[in-house]
Amino acid sequence: MSGSSPELPIVVLDALMPTTQRLVADRRGSMVWEVESHRGRYAVKVGRPIEATADWPAQPWTALAPAREGAVMYRLGYENFAYGEWEHGTWNFQPWHEGPDLYRLWEPCRGSDSSLQPHRSVALGCAEALAGLHAKGWAHGDVQPAHFIIGPEQTHLIDLALARGRQLPEGYDFPFRGCLVHYEAPEISRSVLATGEAEPTQEADVYALGASLLISATGWRAMEYPDDAPRSVQREAVANGRRRPVRAPGELGELIDAMLSQAPEDRPTIYEVGKALS
Repeated sequence: MSGSSPELPIVVLDALMPTTQRLVADRRGSMVWEVESHRGRYAVKVGRPIEATADWPAQPWTALAPAREGAVMYRLGYENFAYGEWEHGTWNFQPWHEGPDLYRLWEPCRGSDSSLQPHRSVALGCAEALAGLHAKGWAHGDVQPAHFIIGPEQTHLIDLALARGRQLPEGYDFPFRGCLVHYEAPEISRSVLATGEAEPTQEADVYALGASLLISATGWRAMEYPDDAPRSVQREAVANGRRRPVRAPGELGELIDAMLSQAPEDRPTIYEVGKALS
């Protein structure tokens, strides 16, 4: 990697021999490319460690996340992907999924003067994608609107780097320290606040899907806290159950309200969510 222009690792260039490549995201510790090659169209993820700053502690796990996701995909029986190491961390490539994410797809529904309502079939597609993962005994751990890609034929659930289900190679594994707090279940926030770590569960995934449907349909977070609150303050609000009223319309609102129940045992399973939506 040179200067301010990120480059794909040589090992990925050799494997894919891209005809075109487009940098999609360059966040702290993570880069994603869309790559066209003779082999097809791929999403390429490249991880590197995050150095400590005045505002953030060092995050070495970001270097391992692409390979950890690759190991999860291997355990789940995915095809047409690869993962490995480069000089600063790890990488993976996997098939590119075309389509908007959940939040972008439902944007027309969020205007105060909009007469459009969120389509139940879209919510059902998200539930079915998550149910497929749960059926194999896994929890996703990082359910959020951006991780549901609504394709022309099916909805894809992406970004499996934090998933838990079976043992993974020790060299690529790392503890789960929570996810985006907007979608974090209260029991996850409480555990992270108390110990710095937590254990992803299918019940927490259901909560996160409910929070994802809510914010995508209405623009409102499930929990009440200032937009610029530090992450610890956000987690305190989640752990203490400072929930906003659910404003999604009709039966979808009732279902989301149940999915956001404070106690995990009070939430419907993902299969019950799918049944209610169908």
